[in-house]
Amino acid sequence: MKALIIGAGIGGVAAAAALKQQGIECEIFEAVKEVRPAGAAISIWSNGVKCMNHLGMGDIMDRLGGPMHYMAYKDGLSNSLMTQFSLSPLVEAVGERPCPVSRTDLQSQMIDWWGRQNIHFGKRLDSLEQTESGVIAYFTDGSCAEGDFVVAADGTHSKARKHVLGYEVERRYADYVNWNGLVDVDEEIAPHNQWTMFVGEGKRVSIMPIANKRFYFFFDVPLPLGLAEDRTTVKQDLKRYFNGWTAPVQKLIDAIDPQTTNRIEIHDIEPFDQLVNGKIALLGDSAHSTTPDIGQGGCSALEDAVVLGQCFAKTTDIETALKEYEALRRFRVKDLVLKARKRCDVTHGKNMTETQAWYDELKEESGEGIINGLKNTILGGPLA
Repeated sequence: MKALIIGAGIGGVAAAAALKQQGIECEIFEAVKEVRPAGAAISIWSNGVKCMNHLGMGDIMDRLGGPMHYMAYKDGLSNSLMTQFSLSPLVEAVGERPCPVSRTDLQSQMIDWWGRQNIHFGKRLDSLEQTESGVIAYFTDGSCAEGDFVVAADGTHSKARKHVLGYEVERRYADYVNWNGLVDVDEEIAPHNQWTMFVGEGKRVSIMPIANKRFYFFFDVPLPLGLAEDRTTVKQDLKRYFNGWTAPVQKLIDAIDPQTTNRIEIHDIEPFDQLVNGKIALLGDSAHSTTPDIGQGGCSALEDAVVLGQCFAKTTDIETALKEYEALRRFRVKDLVLKARKRCDVTHGKNMTETQAWYDELKEESGEGIINGLKNTILGGPLA
């Protein structure tokens, strides 16, 4: 049995790893000639780390995961501490630590683990055709590949999605812009072992530790779509949006490198129930594109891969396995997308009365409520 995997991102390589465990031959096809991940880093929460362990890539997480032992919220303007707590109770409850990691390093090491020479780069999908014997993938360079089934992990702009749904979907703007990148650890900005967030005015500044003494940072600002801003104005833009904010935030802005700082207008896609059509299955962002507000985008792609492998462990009938995959994943991923959307709206001041109420709640938060929310999300995965 042979699977064609469309996309060599986190979801695509994870799917190949999961299917290989079941003795299924996999060919991976990647659109670009050189993978350049979108975004500087990614939160792999404990459910995602468990998936990486299950797929045989846990050592990658050990190497790349930052020492995130504590979590804190601070008032962005006054620098006053709203809440601070240890993440140890979460780790004890779910059985694994969270690992914020460099996205570039993660994708690169996953590709190396699979074998870079075993991936077909520069193969941009044009269309898919289902036949009596399997599926044919046609690429824009005029080539094609045949397999028994297709796993489409080709991202939020998926070309394969219409072959499952029968129509094109539109992405929904989440009404905020995110700037992200990496800087060296600086204790004057935040503790080296803590996820620190500064909040206020419906805006957010987040600092997470990753490996090699670096911080992953991001700034969120509610803004209209399509402003004429880019890397050349990043420091001026952030200084303007965070005028009057506390000294650590100003120090962070001064430390960033505009040439390696990404500016992303955040979108998601309205959840849909159909993830499979015959012998074509959607996985990762092609199936459930979400905002990053609960840190589950990459984790849910890893969960998809694990569940896909589990389904093929039960049967060698392709359509039966794929239908079970769809049944097991569609409600879980819809829930994650909508949870992220709800958190997005509260965090980014969609209704400032609700956002202010959240700020007030944070000042009374012991950590138990936040940890319970994280725990419930994590334990909803396939390896709880």
